[in-house]
Amino acid sequence: MKATFVSKDNNKAKFTMEFSGEEFESAIIDAYKANKDRFTVDGFRKGKAPRKLIETHYGEDIFFEDAINQLFSQNYTVALDELKLNVVDRPTADFSELKKGEGFTITIDVDVYPEFEVKDYKNLETEKIELTISEEDVDREIIALRQRNVRMVAVDRPAKDGDMVLLDYAGYVGEHQFEGGTAEGQTLKLGSNTFIPGFEEQLIGVAVGEERDVKVTFPGEYHSEELSGKEAIFKCKVHEIKEEELPELDDEFAKDVSEHDSLDELKNEIKERLEKTAKESSENQMKNALIEQIYNANEIDVPNLMIEDEIDNMLRELDQQLRYQGLTLDQYLEYMQKEAIAFRGELREEAFRKVKTRMLISQIAEQEKFEVTAEELENELEIIAGHYKMEVSKLKEAFGEQQLPLIEKDMKLKKAVDFVFENANIK
Repeated sequence: MKATFVSKDNNKAKFTMEFSGEEFESAIIDAYKANKDRFTVDGFRKGKAPRKLIETHYGEDIFFEDAINQLFSQNYTVALDELKLNVVDRPTADFSELKKGEGFTITIDVDVYPEFEVKDYKNLETEKIELTISEEDVDREIIALRQRNVRMVAVDRPAKDGDMVLLDYAGYVGEHQFEGGTAEGQTLKLGSNTFIPGFEEQLIGVAVGEERDVKVTFPGEYHSEELSGKEAIFKCKVHEIKEEELPELDDEFAKDVSEHDSLDELKNEIKERLEKTAKESSENQMKNALIEQIYNANEIDVPNLMIEDEIDNMLRELDQQLRYQGLTLDQYLEYMQKEAIAFRGELREEAFRKVKTRMLISQIAEQEKFEVTAEELENELEIIAGHYKMEVSKLKEAFGEQQLPLIEKDMKLKKAVDFVFENANIK
């Protein structure tokens, strides 16, 4: 294969890939071997017909497409490397006349990454940001930890708001016991508003073993048309009442919820963790301020295709978030009364900013010639594997060969941002 650069204009490049007759013939033979089982020719078992007979029956060019696809896939990235082209999208291709035994040429048009240099990214200035951690911050963490370890303790008193009750109930509209309105051994936290409005309030003051009728009216928009807007009575019997009991704040609590032997050790660990988080947060804020300066100081040509791809990514992320809430993207757009095309337009400015910022940081990494060593990559994979509670070997299998270069690229971006921060004047 011979790759020849033709032209480059406005981030669009044109080049050719020229193949000899011998290369074409070899690819046709490979295509025949890979596909001969698909063809049936009288007098031959399936997959045993000679190539010449298949071409006679189905046309001389029957294997051309597979042969061309093979040659293209094997040589496209090689051509890009030879011509030093950094592309941002899939190419369009035109073919010269194809004849058996003769060479041919593929002419390729593709969008390429713009060439530019980032200016004014060293010796920047920004205000110092310091986030301090107070004893109140530590106390709030302890309170939250205490709440997460609350115990439910049975009590011998009437139920009050916040209690957990264990009950049986059966729902009636008139004399009719309706479907889906009966349960045994149901737990309910009073004040949680998980049942029909008015239900939980009427259980305030109930005692263990007591039977009580709870009268409610189903909402007009209730999902069951049979019950929508209807008055109902739930015949309830309470078997158990429990209240939340917060653990005592002492050394035993620290032992139960952590690896520490005392409450003071636990508080110190929490303070150190909060201080580390605060330091990272303040540094990130300063880094963002520096990157904003670089963004404003550099005008670059951002390829439209990269912006559209970023919008696609944003929509995929939104769709995933919505599905956790039981919605689809189409349902969300319908609820917001937005057209899909108009919504893409609303995301365009943010997408442009994301792509431009990433391009600038990536170019700084190129200009500073940052590299990622094998040891650095292995350490990063260990951190990622720790997050997923996986072995590094299993993580590599899950990622595959194509994912590792993306991780290396992200690591270079981080190095570039750290470089900007380390070379800035923090006032």
